[in-house]
Amino acid sequence: MRLQGKVAIVTGGGSGFGEGIVKRFAEEGAAVVIGDINIDAARRVTEAVAKQDGRATAVLCDVSKGADFARLVGTAEKQFGGLDIVVNNAGVPQRNGPMGDTDEAAFDRIYAVNVKSLYWSAIHAVPALRRRGGGVIITTASTAGVRPRPGLVWYNGSKGAAITITKTMAVELAPHKIRVCALNPVAGDTPMLAEFMGGADTPEVRARFLSTIPLGRMSQPRDIANAALYLASDEADFITGVCLEVDGGRCV
Repeated sequence: MRLQGKVAIVTGGGSGFGEGIVKRFAEEGAAVVIGDINIDAARRVTEAVAKQDGRATAVLCDVSKGADFARLVGTAEKQFGGLDIVVNNAGVPQRNGPMGDTDEAAFDRIYAVNVKSLYWSAIHAVPALRRRGGGVIITTASTAGVRPRPGLVWYNGSKGAAITITKTMAVELAPHKIRVCALNPVAGDTPMLAEFMGGADTPEVRARFLSTIPLGRMSQPRDIANAALYLASDEADFITGVCLEVDGGRCV
């Protein structure tokens, strides 16, 4: 097993890409702390992992709050004995539309969840990783931060920030044997998809999205989970600062 003996935190692990990552990590031997603002969803995933003889626990967490992130790290150390991997996956979308249509509250929430959470992750998780002698941080960014398009200005900016933060942290934390990478998914069939489509998930809108992806489909949780597994594993022990596009050729 590629993550045998490892302990991971996955935020936003109750659905979508996060759920896929949790299940894949557990299959490969990791004990997983699932942080999610929807505790019922996190518990559902925990139960699914247990049925496959995996180890996971659910923790109510709003990643924009430092105390909540501290609780995730504390749970990993108290319940499973330490922390080796952090997947900053939780995120919120912007409804597709003109930049001026996004109100201040929505803007603040996008940056609190998509960007400030990375600060809290660093503040609380990095010391725990250092106590283990190193580890891995993986952030779910987006192709939106690489090839931005109109209609998602503020979301694009938040993911661009995530990519820059990833690269900078990778250099700063390298002496501590902490690798830092990001994943850049293309639009996926997740609960956030309708917002990216402007609130209407219709066959016509889907067809327009698909026309921009050379491999002809949206990303699936298994695509992101397999990429995260590789970056988290010892097979990638010389890889840091990478922002891996998992996008079917969208950014080519």
